[in-house]
Amino acid sequence: MSDLVTFARSMGIMLDSVPPIGVWRRYRTEDHPNKRNGAVKFMGDHAFLQNWAVNQDVVVWKSDTGVDMAKIRRATEQAEQRRRQQQESAARKAAWILKECQAARHAYLKAKGFEEDYGNVWVSEGEQILVIPMRVDGRIVGCQLIREDGSKKFLLGQRTTGAEYLIDNKGPHLLVEGYATALSVRAALASMKRRYTLHIAFSAGNLVKLSTRYPRGFVIADNDESKTGEKAAQDTGWPYFMPPTPGQDFNDFHREVGLFKAATALHKAMITAGIPSR
Repeated sequence: MSDLVTFARSMGIMLDSVPPIGVWRRYRTEDHPNKRNGAVKFMGDHAFLQNWAVNQDVVVWKSDTGVDMAKIRRATEQAEQRRRQQQESAARKAAWILKECQAARHAYLKAKGFEEDYGNVWVSEGEQILVIPMRVDGRIVGCQLIREDGSKKFLLGQRTTGAEYLIDNKGPHLLVEGYATALSVRAALASMKRRYTLHIAFSAGNLVKLSTRYPRGFVIADNDESKTGEKAAQDTGWPYFMPPTPGQDFNDFHREVGLFKAATALHKAMITAGIPSR
């Protein structure tokens, strides 16, 4: 089925092997290598593909050769087994990294306006790395690693779908994409004496998935130029707030206008949406 891989690559989707049958899988793309803007659903003798940056509609690939479904099923099962092994390995590594962390200040937190805050900091090869744990149903599955220059990555092979970092203040469910956004939202709501349960999703797509696991809540969306954040917020079906300036997330908004104005705007939006303060 290498021709499917070739076809996907021609669309800019960085597909290395045939995905499992019957499920949509997200992949990085050549034009956005740090995001999973590509999607593939393999059905055996045909597949559906879409590169969100260039395709408004789904593209269909059809095999022009005979398909050995038994062989495909075996390959799929083997790939699924490898995936589970990679996820288990990543979870173990994340647990080990967290044990190696110290509570410390970090350059990324300073850049985001939280110079006095402490985070989980892991020293690796002489560099301080901010570590954000990622959990599913309370179980560690991986972590986001943030370098001093602000670049971010996940552990190789870790589970990201359904994973979150939780900041629980026993209030309404609030969904955000990023850690810095969550810190700004926490500061804003604390200043307004509002309780919250903050769920950090780490991506727009995962934000939508998390929304299905909780009762009604509120989304603080990124105002992406691509409108990815707003679309994700709309797809949750929850009310949402978004900074007014394209390219901003709530942390950017907070640092531009100050805590009082940012908190007032968020508080007003939550009142309008009927979100309780406790």
